[in-house]
Amino acid sequence: MQDWNPQLYSRYEDERTRPARELLARVPLTDPSVVVDLGCGPGNSTELLVARYPRARVIGVDNSKAMLDSAQKRLPSVDFVAADIADWVPDVAPNLIYANAALQWVSAHEALIPRLFGALGPGGVLAVQMPDNRAEPTHRHMRALADESPYKAAIGDSGAVRTKLLRIQQYYDLLARDAAQVDVWHTVYQHPMDSAASIVEWVRGTGLKPFVDPLTDTLRAQFLASYEQRIDSEYPVRSDGKRLLAFPRMFIVAQRPA
Repeated sequence: MQDWNPQLYSRYEDERTRPARELLARVPLTDPSVVVDLGCGPGNSTELLVARYPRARVIGVDNSKAMLDSAQKRLPSVDFVAADIADWVPDVAPNLIYANAALQWVSAHEALIPRLFGALGPGGVLAVQMPDNRAEPTHRHMRALADESPYKAAIGDSGAVRTKLLRIQQYYDLLARDAAQVDVWHTVYQHPMDSAASIVEWVRGTGLKPFVDPLTDTLRAQFLASYEQRIDSEYPVRSDGKRLLAFPRMFIVAQRPA
């Protein structure tokens, strides 16, 4: 897959940062010393952490050079580290591991979530937010279209492009036995979008990227045109001329015993 595009991702930064704020608001820590933003992207979530915990050592972790470069320009005083979440190990036990819209790209959550939780120091918190929109029209249609000719040969198994999340009760069970407290919840955001093309632009910055990256320029244009037609039929025009993009997200906040 090609590297991420911070400019494309940031076109809807306010909307993408809203769940990051709401996740952080539920973190029950007042003065942590080490905070890790796991999958920090262009630094929008890292900025929230720096503002809330100005005395903490905040570390941003991502595997995208473009995203890390963008984040470093935004927050020159923060330490940003290139690493894959799948095998990342902290150099010191953090008080907070914060992962906003990142873990859905990493497989084997049955092992990943307990490993991250176990890397925390005493009283530490694991805070996770993940898009839970696999069943939404935006994602159903990208997989369905990817399974059609001539796209399937380049894209491969559409079902394996992004990790299939566990049920929220399973995440609770992975953490609750060893945690002091676990808080899990869903929120379905309703984002007003200007057009079907705007919805396509939104998902091109994230979920659609692994589907279109392997395609030639010609096939990519054809794929996007067909995809936009399907999106247009799924998201009707509302009374103000906009479309409402439903976006379910899953939240997990778990704290280790002190």
